[in-house]
Amino acid sequence: MTDYFDSSDAIPDADRQQQWFANLPNALQQATSDCSGLAKHLQGHDLKAVNSALSLASLPVLRKSDIIDAQTSRPPFGGFVNENNLSGCRVFMSPGPVWEPQPNGGDPWQAARALHAAGIRPGDRVHNTFSYHNTPGGFMLDEGARALGCVVYPAGVGNTTQQIDAIKHMSSNVFIGTPDYLQILLDKAAEEGRSISSIKAAMVSGGALFPAMRAAYKEAGVHVQQCYATADLGVIAYETATDGEIHGGMLLNENLYVEIVRPGTGELVEGDEVGEMVVTRMNPDYPLVRFATGDMSAWLDEPSPCGRSQRRIKGWMGRADQRTKVKGMFVDPIQIQAVRRKHDAIQQLRMVVGRANDRDTLELQVHLDPMVLSAPSAEQLAETVKECCGLSAEISFVDTPLPADGIVVDDTRTYNT
Repeated sequence: MTDYFDSSDAIPDADRQQQWFANLPNALQQATSDCSGLAKHLQGHDLKAVNSALSLASLPVLRKSDIIDAQTSRPPFGGFVNENNLSGCRVFMSPGPVWEPQPNGGDPWQAARALHAAGIRPGDRVHNTFSYHNTPGGFMLDEGARALGCVVYPAGVGNTTQQIDAIKHMSSNVFIGTPDYLQILLDKAAEEGRSISSIKAAMVSGGALFPAMRAAYKEAGVHVQQCYATADLGVIAYETATDGEIHGGMLLNENLYVEIVRPGTGELVEGDEVGEMVVTRMNPDYPLVRFATGDMSAWLDEPSPCGRSQRRIKGWMGRADQRTKVKGMFVDPIQIQAVRRKHDAIQQLRMVVGRANDRDTLELQVHLDPMVLSAPSAEQLAETVKECCGLSAEISFVDTPLPADGIVVDDTRTYNT
């Protein structure tokens, strides 16, 4: 029998949706009363009548660019946050940039349910390697693990030798971080002749968990499950398993309503058609209505073999735009163009995301203007990429012009091996 996180996991989904839509009109009216930017975005719509999937689909899609524009003209939050509720909270800056508050309450990003589904329990010792700097990734899983009753070591990123020291000293049995970084720690421990075999379970996110990677971790004695999360919404969906056997797709989290639409529109897809995930979260601190994630997926209509009743998606199936997640961080075309603006000699550039030795790679291809004499060096460009993107990249100077195909971020990774 499945060990549920709480009774919500077993509620018939029809009942779950009926209750959610029954509460929606009042929630929308309250949200637009508290958040002037959201009110402006939804102006002209009868929110009292939004009480079904069809009526919700009549509302406009909210895109990250809309929030960025609003925050630029009306800092800090553009009217999309209930600023009366911010006392004692944290604020983060995600790529874009987008300024986002941490909602109030325990487990504000709803990570505990996903961790529980991965077999993580009260008293477990968690080694959390997501960054606690600028973006909410570290706090997102940290808050969920502590709400679940775990002991958390906030490792963050880097300093692998010190991280191995901490794992050994704490006898940590749970890893949290990107899929790649667990292998980095295992390799570093082996290189130093040490063992971190106390790690038996892992929750990963922020990057692709390739089948070969999962198999390698299983061989190393680590059961790995993944969740799908965004800085704006928290944990949207997560994997489940029965007796260690991973089930296909991901279950949707509670207190969210997910639609799948044709990219660039608000039109709902039909059947198992792949489209862009649009999410509504009526959190009183930071409500988001039909927020476009930019991530692609499709519905899995059959119920999960684990017995939980939430709807399932097939998982992350790519981006509807060129914004690409690398090592847990988004690389956005806006950031790449910022690199270009800092160096007059750059005529064209393209960030190529690849995969080598089970690691994500970044290569900035640069075509310089031959008429400009003061060309930047590879070292200078690498520093600019680090400044604009928060990640390191190899720099390649290209003699011939790059294709005029509009591609700024080229993700060449494949996800089936």
